Amino acid sequence: MLLDLRAETLSIEGFNGDSIEAYFAQPLTTDPVGGVVVIHHLPGYDKATKEITRRFASEGYLAICPNLYSREAPGASPDDAAATARANGGVPDERLVGDVGGAAAFLRSRDISNGKVASIGYCSGGRQSVLAACSLNLDAAVDCYGAFVVMDTPEESPFRFRSLVDKLPNLSCPLLGLFGAEDQYPSPEQTDILEAKLKELGKTFEFHTYENAGHAFFAPDRPSYRTEAANEGWAEIWKFFGTYLTN
Repeated sequence: MLLDLRAETLSIEGFNGDSIEAYFAQPLTTDPVGGVVVIHHLPGYDKATKEITRRFASEGYLAICPNLYSREAPGASPDDAAATARANGGVPDERLVGDVGGAAAFLRSRDISNGKVASIGYCSGGRQSVLAACSLNLDAAVDCYGAFVVMDTPEESPFRFRSLVDKLPNLSCPLLGLFGAEDQYPSPEQTDILEAKLKELGKTFEFHTYENAGHAFFAPDRPSYRTEAANEGWAEIWKFFGTYLTN
């Protein structure tokens, strides 16, 4: 049963004590619930990501999406903010960890929090979800087709993302990976490398790769959307969070 919810835009403390904008949604319940930090995709802190945040609240989770571009373009449209962040080479890893850490602390401070928090990210946010799980104490993490987890960005790329392979020994929680078989970043070969490394390290994880799906198959407002893969992916997310975020 979907729950009623309340959503609002507010400020939280992020990296280095900075005040950053965030979108927060909470279910209208008095029962203890887990929390989810939603890490937005490269296009930014947009309507689609806020809808995802509300969806988690309707399913009974505290959810917050920090605006990772708050500093680059405060008050700008998602497109303009994303363009500014892209021109700067993307969000620095250290800052991302600080912002997600601040969001997780905010969730744990809520009266109805059960103390458990997960991260989930899409596209660049998928990589950042893995980064957060390797840098913070989280209870679960979901990587939705995050690129450049096992490789650096090419020299010609406007972004400066480094492989996270050296950080994987510090993965603090179970990881769920959801990928498209037709994706190039990450390609199935790249997810195979990640899977092999996690097995070598003895980490708890599960990966699902969907046929006839490429990058951004979760996005209903984009041509890349694939209904079957998205529905199956959401089912895995609910099962995963039901296992690791409930008391």
